[in-house]
This record gives sequence, C-alpha cells and structure tokens, in this order.
Amino acid sequence: MSPRRRAAILLPGRNYGVQGPLLMFSHVAVQSRGVRTFPVTWSPPSNLTEDPQRMVDWVSDEVTKILNKIETDDPPLLIGKAVGTAAAGVAASAGLPAIWFTPLLHHYPVVQAMRRSAAPFLLVGGSDDPYWKPELAKSLTSFICEVKGADHGMFLRGRPLADSAMALSQVVKAVESFLDTEVWPRHG
Repeated sequence: MSPRRRAAILLPGRNYGVQGPLLMFSHVAVQSRGVRTFPVTWSPPSNLTEDPQRMVDWVSDEVTKILNKIETDDPPLLIGKAVGTAAAGVAASAGLPAIWFTPLLHHYPVVQAMRRSAAPFLLVGGSDDPYWKPELAKSLTSFICEVKGADHGMFLRGRPLADSAMALSQVVKAVESFLDTEVWPRHG
C-alpha cells in the first residue's frame, strides 16, 4: 500500500486520552477503512482552558507540527475531544474534514473556526453537557449526533452503565456513517 495513503489524527481532550472510548472506537473505525492513524498524546498547561484564544493557539501549534510531518493522498481527518476541538481553526484553514466530540461551543474562537470550515464535520454532544449548544451546533453543520441525557464525558449519570454503552453505540454509528458517506464514500 502507498506510504501516502489516507490519515486520521486523533486529538485528546484535557483529561481524556486517545484510549478513551470515543477516540478508541473512532481509531478502530478509521483503521478498518485502511486509514493510517496518528494518536496524539499531549500535556496541555493546567490553565489552558481559562483563555480560549490561548487554548486555540496552543492546540493549533501542536496540530500544525503533526500535519507538517505526515504525507497523505487526501486531506487528513481530524478527530478531537473537547480541548482537541480547538483545532477547528486548523481544519478550517486547511480544508480538513473533522469529527468533534463534546466540542467547546462556549468558546468563541472555536465556534468562529467551525463557521469558516468548508469541509464536512460531525459534531457529537450530549444534552446534559454544559458546553453543548444544540441550536448553535445545528447552525454550524448538518452532521449532528446528540445523545439525550449524556454529559461532557458522554455518560448518562444516574442510570445503569449499560445505558451509557448504548449511547456509545449511537455515537459509533454516527461516526461510521459520517466516514462512509462524507469523508471516504465507498464507490461501487
């Protein structure tokens, strides 16, 4: 297979690594489609989220360094969780498709970057996540997966754990559908 084949970059949150279920299942989903994955490990400054523009600048610098090191035939897919969604500006500037889990829709620079994006992106959030803004999300993209009752960690608190697993199943289906119809449609 060509060394320049498709690629996906997995961007963690502040306290949510690439081994977390949202990113781990996305990792498997893209790999099963023959995509090289680049899981990122980072240690953001502890007060990073206090200043939205500083967060965007720091994440953008980290992601740009990674993009400069990889070669692909197609624009790479960015997949980010929370703080990772601060890479929306990089995605918009470079025309990269994206999947954004629990996006930080309360931060103006993140929202403005998403507004500029011409490439398709999927937003995944929970109705009980204080950072999820359903009407705003719908104004940014038609690719939405909202999990009723899910918090910022995509858990359904106070309910049986199996309910959170079912919510994860809903998210995985949305991710695979987005990959197969928008990012890498299968040609028959």
